[in-house]
Amino acid sequence: MKHLKKLAAPLLLAVVMTMAMSMTVFAADDGTTTTKSDTYKLTLTGTAEKHTYEVYQIFTGDLKVNEDGSKVLSNVKWGTGITYTGTETATEVAEKLAAGTMTIADLEDKLTLTKPVQTVKSSKDSTDIDGLVAGYYLVKDQNGTQANTSDAYTKFIVEVVGDTSAAIKSDVPTVKKKVRDNGETTWQDSADYAVNDWVPYKITGTMPSRIADYEKYKYIFTDTMSQGLTYDKDDAAHKAVITIYKNASDAESNANGTDVTTAFTPTVTPNTDGTTTVKWACENLKGISGVELTKDTQVVVTYYAKLNENAVIGSKGNDNEVTLTYSNNPNKGGDGETGTTPKDKNIVFTYKVVVNKKDQHNNALAGAEFTLEKKTGTDANGKAVYAKVGDPIKTNDGTSFEFNRLDDGDYRLTETKTPAGYNTIDPVEFTISATHSVEADDPELLTLSGNKATGEAFMADKEAGSLTTDIVNKKGSTLPSTGGVGTRMFYVFGGCLVAAAVVLLALKKRKEA
Repeated sequence: MKHLKKLAAPLLLAVVMTMAMSMTVFAADDGTTTTKSDTYKLTLTGTAEKHTYEVYQIFTGDLKVNEDGSKVLSNVKWGTGITYTGTETATEVAEKLAAGTMTIADLEDKLTLTKPVQTVKSSKDSTDIDGLVAGYYLVKDQNGTQANTSDAYTKFIVEVVGDTSAAIKSDVPTVKKKVRDNGETTWQDSADYAVNDWVPYKITGTMPSRIADYEKYKYIFTDTMSQGLTYDKDDAAHKAVITIYKNASDAESNANGTDVTTAFTPTVTPNTDGTTTVKWACENLKGISGVELTKDTQVVVTYYAKLNENAVIGSKGNDNEVTLTYSNNPNKGGDGETGTTPKDKNIVFTYKVVVNKKDQHNNALAGAEFTLEKKTGTDANGKAVYAKVGDPIKTNDGTSFEFNRLDDGDYRLTETKTPAGYNTIDPVEFTISATHSVEADDPELLTLSGNKATGEAFMADKEAGSLTTDIVNKKGSTLPSTGGVGTRMFYVFGGCLVAAAVVLLALKKRKEA
């Protein structure tokens, strides 16, 4: 059967050399004994469930046990359930492989698998294949059994001259999705942003160790964004850039990369639940000119999504999940069947500030207006620079104000309109602080707090993502307006003072006289 490229050349060469030497030992050593009826167990370790393994006998022969207890196979013959279409005998093929005059590819081209000696369902962690006579066996996944799974097909040759084991290692690529927090350089699993911010994302896909066995290799990133995130594939400043790197260190440092964005076809699909699915698909990664894929190659997608007005506030957050679909059958050259990785998830959190307006008696007070600003830095003189974050939503007849979808950072709340008869408050400076999981399969909002520069801290509700405070106005002590009762009282009081002064002056003069 073609494409048995998992028959690792060094291993098979050692196998064949052992068989060739064993024939010599059998002919020369009268102290050996021959056993033909014993059967043995092959234990596959590291197996996963939902595999169906077919076991083909490639070579058989006479098992010889030496005086030192070592076992060898002599009188090599073709096994059962296979067909070799060449003219050589099994012994001749063994000798040619040992001598290097026949390659693994030569053997592949002339070998057809017709009937397995056993078909076994896999178990978790370990799978036993019992009742094998001495020989060399090909173990492979049954065709069609790994289509649309998160695993890949496997195929390998193993020598059985006694009870033995072979390790199975899942040979599939992986995918990771990361987000970068505002103003930071580290890629992690969570971040927090404000509405209309552009959120940077990074997807990293790896290669299977058997990538050389594939003639074609399909590679599709599928990214599902929650309703609070907007992606624009036509926005030149924020659309995806896809780069292939030789290894992980190059991908980490953005060195020696090759831009392959044009080799991927992007599609954006709005879903009925408000989410958006974005795909970047390459039908044949191995067909990209000038790119050589190895087991160390990494494919990196970087792009931005905007946090929009539908973003969820609080601990639920705004998640983003990615999967990688890949060719998973090297036995067929990579055509047709694919597997899909498990989802990798990250979350962007956002928060809100609630301001309740009250008088000095703790009663709700209407008639105020507020502006909220976020500190963006300092000017040349070291003075703080602020930028307005948006208008609040008024609730409770205008006595409460909600500033929604805020990032962490330093803020200033200013009363821009004061209720009649009350004094204007000084601007309130405060800080929104939050912590969240940076490396987790399911990231969480861990803490949320709001601290004022002076006065009591905000009341925090982590689940709702809210920080609540009371802003109190006190009634002012001001002169009454012109023309009212207060004015007349002012004049009367003033007249009294003048009269008193005249009386005192007269008394003083009289006393002097």
